[in-house]
Formats: sequence, structure tokens, C-alpha cells
Amino acid sequence: MNDGPSRNEEEQHETPTHWWKRLTLRLVGGPRTQEDLKDLLDGAREDGIVDADSADMIDGVLETHELQARDIMVPRAQMVCVESDWGLEKILAAVIESGHSRYPVIGDNKDEIVGVLLAKDLLKFTTAASTFDLARVMRPTGLVPESKRVNVLLKDFKRRHQHLAIVVDEYGGVSGLVTIEDILETIVGEIDDEHDEAEGAYIVKQDERRYLVNALTPIEEFNEQFQAEFSDEEFDTVGGLVVHHFGHLPRRGEGVKIGRFQFSVQRADSRRVQQLQVLLSQD
Repeated sequence: MNDGPSRNEEEQHETPTHWWKRLTLRLVGGPRTQEDLKDLLDGAREDGIVDADSADMIDGVLETHELQARDIMVPRAQMVCVESDWGLEKILAAVIESGHSRYPVIGDNKDEIVGVLLAKDLLKFTTAASTFDLARVMRPTGLVPESKRVNVLLKDFKRRHQHLAIVVDEYGGVSGLVTIEDILETIVGEIDDEHDEAEGAYIVKQDERRYLVNALTPIEEFNEQFQAEFSDEEFDTVGGLVVHHFGHLPRRGEGVKIGRFQFSVQRADSRRVQQLQVLLSQD
């Protein structure tokens, strides 16, 4: 008769350090695949060896190897551009309204990208004595294919000292744009700054039919704002409702119609939807 502790009891009383060493030894020389590494990371998170925020960031770094530019880009329809024939006054108005730091400069349409304008380069032209010439101010444009791996794109941004690239499809048409901030948000989560429109607000009106809605907006508040009748018995937030109707975690740019509302994903990462644009039906 064996009165000693069982193998399962021994494992339950192992310290996190012993558990880590045991699992590492089982892998014989350490993790051999990315899945092995993720398994180790999950165990370290559960045992408190790595805090949740750090583990999420490591997960984000690993995901940059799997994601492509098309997965994180700002879709073409949502690009804020300036036109090559605009004067300084019109450009300044667009910059003030949007609050971005970089803008694609286009010719006749969004498929004709002629350069990139940095908002900070406009500062020296705010005096009456300055003569503005957009062609002399804008910077060269970087083009990347939709299939470009995000980890490789980050290396390219660092090597070329660029923060924005235009994403093109297999036919050379513009699909969208991607910034270094988009990549960083994949790793560390959403980064808000003082110019983010929806900061501190659940619902922000854009025009008579369009609204920006934080995915964490309680369904009760959404119903009150739009005289809707969505049930909050199964889901507490608008984001949960929308993801349920997609049937999968949607990417930026995807849309779904629910009743009289068209929901388009404005911001999302590999773990959650963050911001939606709501278009009200005219019916």
C-alpha cells in the first residue's frame, strides 16, 4: 500500500518555478514551435510568473508574424487625404478637423497617391510672409502589398524612418494605409491621444446619419440614444452584439447590418472590437 502523495497531488503543490522547469524539460531544449511558446506563456500567466499585461504584449509581438498589412490597415474609404491642388487654407482646415499627423496627398482620386504630407511641416507657413507650395513640402510615398507581414513592415518602418505606408492590392490599386501606430496597437492595445475623437465619450455624432460608437457602449445607452430595441439579456455592450452577428471576430473595415443600423468596424485588434461607425438607415 502506498501512502505517499499521488502524482496529481504532487503537481498541484509544485511551485511555479518547479512547474516551469518541468514543462521546459518536457519540451527537450525549449519550445520548438510558436504554439509551444504560447503554451509556456499561458502557463506563466496562470502561475503569476508573467503579469497579464506583459503576456498580452508578448502575444501581440508573436501575432505580428501571422498578421498581414490588410489585417491592420485603415481601409481606403476611411482614409483622410488632401488633394494636390488644395491651397494652404483648405489643407489647414482638414488637418484641424481630423487631428492626424500624416496625410496621403492624392491627384484625381485615391489611386493616385503623389506623396505624404506631415502636419508639422505646415507650421512654418502659418505666417503671412511664408509662401506655400505643397509639391515642395510633401514627402515620398511608401507602398506595401496587402500581403506584407506586419513584423517585416515594422522593420521596414524603422529602417526607412517612416511612419506611414500606402497599402496596394495585386492590381496596384490603393486598398488603404497603415501606420506605425497601427502596428504598435497590435502589440500593446489601443493607443488614444488628445486628438482621438471618441476619447471620453461612448457615442460621437459625425453627421446627420453617421456616429462613432465605442464598442463598450452599454446596449441600454445605445437604445436610448437611437430609440432602438436591442435586448441586453445576452450581451451587455454594442460590441458584443455586433460580434455575435458577425459570427467571428471582425477586422477593421468589415460591416454588418442589424435592423436599421449599418455597423462598420473602425478599430479592432486580434482580441476585441474597439470602435464602430453606425450608419442610420433612411427608411
